[in-house]
Amino acid sequence: MTIYRGNEAVDAEDDRYRAPALDKGLDILELLASVDGGLTQAEIARKLGRSPNEFYRMLDRLVRRGYITRIDGDRYSLTLKLFGLAQLHAPTRRLASYATPLMRDLAQRSRQANQLAVFDRGSAVIIAQQEAPDYWGISIRVGSHVSLFDTGSGHVLLAFRTPGEREMMISEHVKSREEVTLTPDFYARLDDIRLRGYAMMASAQIAGVYNLSAPILGPDGKGIAALTCPYISLVNAPNAPDITTTISMLLKTAAQLSLLAGSDIPQDS
Repeated sequence: MTIYRGNEAVDAEDDRYRAPALDKGLDILELLASVDGGLTQAEIARKLGRSPNEFYRMLDRLVRRGYITRIDGDRYSLTLKLFGLAQLHAPTRRLASYATPLMRDLAQRSRQANQLAVFDRGSAVIIAQQEAPDYWGISIRVGSHVSLFDTGSGHVLLAFRTPGEREMMISEHVKSREEVTLTPDFYARLDDIRLRGYAMMASAQIAGVYNLSAPILGPDGKGIAALTCPYISLVNAPNAPDITTTISMLLKTAAQLSLLAGSDIPQDS
């Protein structure tokens, strides 16, 4: 049996299991995902064909739970919380699984450790790790949360997103951790990383280590993960690749992983 709600046909059997509050929240999220610049409460109500008063409590809850945020005083826009949750879902786990043999090969050829990180709720989170094949190497535990601001992984995850997404990522980090002051030089560095295609920076945590990081690009050309090699000079291994060769190896592996993730955008190799 079919019933009609407004001009919309609804199967009566399905309608028995409706959850109006949930439907209203999902309608808001789907609407905000389809626009740029956010919408006011009145605009949301008009586009969804409802009274503005119907959405006040729902918008308040979505803001408090971190799914949307208020911008310019009275406009609502999606945060990256849904994006962060998606990074921990099956596609990301599959990416980690696909990455393992390529990361192992990179470790063997470069004689350096490497790790794969994604953005999740304000941090770069390590989802895969490959040890160096010899005695010496820098490793980090899978599941570790590292800063967006002073790590190669964090810089790459920020650099290969749109300016709006970048600001939301930074906002998520500040909200969940500490207040930071970001200078114009910091943003210029992110732009340089995007232009160059990778990051190279002295580690802020360990002396003598250089973080080499490259993006894993998705089908839309945006960064979905960062592949990082914490490079150390191996004085007892004269035939080990130098840092320039290691960067080339890293970029090639990142390009292979981007293809596995569905990207058709060429990267340097």
